[in-house]
Amino acid sequence: MDSPASTPSADASLSTRLERLPGVGTARAEKLAKLGLVTVRDALMHFPRDYRDFSGAHAVADLVEGEHASLAGEVTEVGSRTLFSGRSMLTVSLDCGGGRVRAVWFGMPFMAKRFAKGMSVVIAGQPRFSSGAWEFAHPDVRWLAGGEDVHASDWLAIYPLAEGVQQSHVRLAVQAALAHAVGVCPEALPEAMLEAKALLPIEAAFREIHRPSSQEMIAAARRRFVYQELFMLQLALRMHRARQQTAKAAPSITVDARLDARIRARFPFEFTAAQKRVCAEIAADMARTEPMNRLLQGDVGSGKTAIAVYAMLAAVGTRVAPEAAERYQAAIMAPTELLARQHHQTLSRLLAGSGVDVELLVGGQTAKQREASLARVAAGTAGIVVGTQALVTGAARFRHLGLVVIDEQHRFGVLQRAVLQQGQADPHTLVMTATPIPRTIAHAVYGDLDVSVLDETPPGRQPVATYRVGPDDLDRWWEFVRKKLAAGRRGYVVVPAVEESKRDLASIASAYESLANGPLEAFRLGLIHGRLKAKEKAEVMEAFRSGRLDVLVATSVIEVGIDVPEATIMTILDAESFGLAQLHQLRGRVARGATQGLCGAVTASQAEPHPRVDAFVATTDGFQLAEQDLMLRGPGDLVGTKQSGMPPLYLADLLRDGSVVAEARRDALEVFQRDPHLGDPALERLRKLILDRWGATLGLGEVS
Repeated sequence: MDSPASTPSADASLSTRLERLPGVGTARAEKLAKLGLVTVRDALMHFPRDYRDFSGAHAVADLVEGEHASLAGEVTEVGSRTLFSGRSMLTVSLDCGGGRVRAVWFGMPFMAKRFAKGMSVVIAGQPRFSSGAWEFAHPDVRWLAGGEDVHASDWLAIYPLAEGVQQSHVRLAVQAALAHAVGVCPEALPEAMLEAKALLPIEAAFREIHRPSSQEMIAAARRRFVYQELFMLQLALRMHRARQQTAKAAPSITVDARLDARIRARFPFEFTAAQKRVCAEIAADMARTEPMNRLLQGDVGSGKTAIAVYAMLAAVGTRVAPEAAERYQAAIMAPTELLARQHHQTLSRLLAGSGVDVELLVGGQTAKQREASLARVAAGTAGIVVGTQALVTGAARFRHLGLVVIDEQHRFGVLQRAVLQQGQADPHTLVMTATPIPRTIAHAVYGDLDVSVLDETPPGRQPVATYRVGPDDLDRWWEFVRKKLAAGRRGYVVVPAVEESKRDLASIASAYESLANGPLEAFRLGLIHGRLKAKEKAEVMEAFRSGRLDVLVATSVIEVGIDVPEATIMTILDAESFGLAQLHQLRGRVARGATQGLCGAVTASQAEPHPRVDAFVATTDGFQLAEQDLMLRGPGDLVGTKQSGMPPLYLADLLRDGSVVAEARRDALEVFQRDPHLGDPALERLRKLILDRWGATLGLGEVS
């Protein structure tokens, strides 16, 4: 391991620009910049996405057409000619011991200079049997130096590329960077940790991940980098949380038996065991003067809103001081104005006669309405404030904010949460999501939060019966829908786009017209989408909620939280154009009451596989669908940088590396409890890397 004194020179060396390295040059460096590869450090951290077997261990007799193989052989003939099309064709014949093969390249005459009779090479690629012989088109080639063991490097790294950048460009730069970094690559992890965790030292890890000596060493190198990355992230989140908890004190909100009974008496139903458990977790958090930071995740219809209301009523039921008349305020931030207005209506109805004023603060208000709302918030007369992004614009000033609830956490991020935590004291924070994710991934992305899970649905709720509706089934489906509507049910028809697009998706206008003049002409239809003015949306929703409309034709603006128990049937047009999590959210709109919901996912083809739609139809379990979504899309889209506000991970895969996430979390907690400022000299390099990578995002500054 390098001493701390050597670190500056090591940093300077790793900051060397690639064009200064032997064999790279300015022209190649300009191409590599398209991949963000500018310095030696960039090249070393550009990890392979895959590896090709380059062992040369296959025999000619074992070849299977189209299956990757690598063979070692001696060049017996090199020939080139020009085809009728004008393209050049290079043919290299190889004697592979047990048989002969040929390798061919089209339009690459310069390759001829690289082969000579008697030369030993290893080729790798997908063979095909052509004109009585096995042939490899444009194979990867490893030229063996005199006496070099065929198995000296069995695995060839395959890198992510950009347009105009070839594998050879990246490999050359990486190999030059590896040579440049020998002896000066600083080790971030303490030697004792490397030994205890059986991790490769940093130089060996870089060497083995880019030029592996075996498949086992690929796994060992990858584990080193994945563990370090997740360990650093967990430490960064611990540091972020510690700053939040120590910078300002939160109010102590104590839920005694009397307050608990008063709150529960407001609900017209009994809480489930899961809801009671989560309420107890939240009450324990809010009683402390350290700010609560809790993530509540639960499937659609599991009763998260009731938990949020319980927590908010606990805040507004607590006096700022024992002798004071003033009470704490609570705020709930929703991702859409439609949902904010629904929360406002629900809370106003639930708290009628309680003396708690519920205030609405959304972008669609008039200037006069907004000014009056802000005045009541600032004066403290608004007990519960319901809003959208308007809450974080900086205009809202609370008198005694005790609790912030953020609905649909995946729509917001760490940075937006932090904005709501500004002021004279930090409020407690409860964030909620109905897009369940595995607990290990929740810990990785929301590591600054404690995690509660609602894993039980209220009694009487039935799973939504879900069907895939192909073109041949459409007439029968609409007949089925008409019967249900005629029997008094209400329904949704969801379309994916407001206007016609190049993908030929149904537009809401044409869908509304064709339904009103076709299969649903006997029923009262309403139209709602994101481009309607707030007042128009509210009027349409109220007409649907009150039963003056039978069917709501809508875009995914209704995806989150819309609660009309009488609406129990949904048709999703062009279902294959929606994401799996979005489909599940939409289906949740018809799972709000005791009557079983029905959902038809309409696809453009009858039998063609659609993995997302097929998974959606197969189960109503949100956690199972979240796993499917991760496998289909990767965790980046679901809980990645856009949702969490975090820089992207270099190598760690939150789904594949779930066990490492848990291990890194445990180890980070142990290190942090022992040395919360990372002041140990052995942790100096690690601390610097954490601040460089996560400091700006998480507001760590100089952790002293």
